[in-house]
This record gives sequence, structure tokens and C-alpha cells, in this order.
Amino acid sequence: MKVAFDSRPAADTRGIGRYVRCLLTALRETAGEHELVETHRPRRADVFHSPWIDGAMLRAPCPQVVTLHDVVPLRRRSEYLRTGVRFRLRYLAVQRAGRIIVPSAVVAGQVTEHLGIESERLVVVPEAPAPELRERSPDQVAAVRERYGLPSEYLVWVGGLQTPDPRKRVAALARTPRELPLVLVGATKPWAHELPDVTLTGHVPDDDLAAIYTGARALVFPSDDEGFGLPTVEALACGLPVVASDIPVLREVLGDRATFVDQGDLEGLLAAGAAARRPAPPPPPWTWLDAARATWATYAAVARA
Repeated sequence: MKVAFDSRPAADTRGIGRYVRCLLTALRETAGEHELVETHRPRRADVFHSPWIDGAMLRAPCPQVVTLHDVVPLRRRSEYLRTGVRFRLRYLAVQRAGRIIVPSAVVAGQVTEHLGIESERLVVVPEAPAPELRERSPDQVAAVRERYGLPSEYLVWVGGLQTPDPRKRVAALARTPRELPLVLVGATKPWAHELPDVTLTGHVPDDDLAAIYTGARALVFPSDDEGFGLPTVEALACGLPVVASDIPVLREVLGDRATFVDQGDLEGLLAAGAAARRPAPPPPPWTWLDAARATWATYAAVARA
């Protein structure tokens, strides 16, 4: 089986880039007799996989698999204001796909609700921490603390800071009184530098990210809406306690591995983060190799359909 895979998002520093890089590596390791070609023009392929909605094709020349990471723009239209023709055509392309991969059962239900896609075409394939994200030594933590000017104790949030995403609640979190300093990790744009009383690291390589996780008191994750919440399992892989908003998808992903705080209670979230203590529970056992095997099975199913 020859699979064409649209790898264009791999350069993205946000979650979708992480997904594409980790999945591609694992797909190559588990390919066996199959052929994997990185292209967004799937000529002479048996299956085409677009791992992002922007690459989904209205008229693919072969069976198509699309990864839909969330349906936040459909659920929160007044905040995201994506209503143009291009927006509608992207979701039409998803509706025409042979299979749609989603990262959680919560998102699967939302896809059925908002796009009318039957459950038989939806495949839940969870995400996982990158293998590089693991607990680091005190010397590595100290070196990274000095490199980024981090305080001796801190709470950490990890994600994209290119745009002020309302569901992430980062601006409100920065303005909430707290006991410990707050470090925000992720690529930034000018708006983020106006946030009060925070330390910004910008985008960091995985080795440094692992040390930042290891050196923190807790990951604080105030999101109102997520498709999966990848930083939460990354933090656990580095031995870091997680304090998160009590929303259905994080309950699904984390189970009893996190401390949950009522949605919107940012003071409670920060207080619970300051009170967190190690050791943290291990992350869910699912790996990127598991995700790759499930994805290959999805390719085989859509090729037979």
C-alpha cells in the first residue's frame, strides 16, 4: 500500500506540528512493506492522509483520511469568526473523507454533532508525549533555568502564543494573583509580551522543554476547550504534576492523573498548582508507535472500502 502524507505542517511549532513530526517518525518505524511518501499531491497513491484540515481535498484522486484535531471554530463561532467560503469548503472536504481521525472520543461526538459524520467513519487515535520528553537531571534543569532566566520555583503553561486564543484563558491566567511565578512556554507574537508579570521563553527545543517541565512545581492548564491537551501528558512524562480545568476531554485523556479545578476558577487553579507535590502519576501508556499502528490500520480500512 502506497500512502501519500501531507507533511507541510511539520514545521509548525504548535501542537499540529508536534503531531505531524511524531506521527511521521512512528509511521516510518511501523511501515513494514508499505510505502509512505511525503506529498500533498497524491498522484498514484492508494491512500492520501491530510493531518490538518487545511490540506483536506474536496476531490482527492484516491481514498482520503483527514485528521481533525478539534471543532472549536464550529462550537465557538462568535469567538473565531471563521464563516467564509474557504472555511466552509474545508469542512466539506472533511465530510467527504473516507475516514476521519480524531484525538479523543469527546471530539468524535462533537464531529458527529456539528458535521453530521456517522461514527463508522470516525477513528479515535490518541496522542502521546514525544520520546524526548522525559524527566531530566538537576544539572540539566539548572542549566536551562539559567539559559531562560527562570525563577527557582515556578508554575508553567505550554502552548502557542502567536494569537490570543480565548479558549486557552492565558491572558486571564496572567492577570490572576498567584503565589508562585508563572512561566509561559511557546512561540510568541507582540501581544504576548504585553501580558503582566510572566516569564516568556519563546519556542524551545524538546531537550529544554523537558528540563523546564522537570524544574516546575506544576503545569497549569486553564483551557475551556481542547481536542486532546497534549502538554498535559508531556508534563506527566517529565514527572510534573498537572492541574487542569475540569472539562470532559481532559477527564477522558487524564483520568485520575491530574488535579481538576472548576472551569474558570483561575485562582483555584493557581493555588492548586502551588500546592502540588511530586511524584506525579505516569502518563497514559499509549505511545506514538501505538498511534502509528492505529493509523496504518485506518489506511488499510479506507483502501478496502
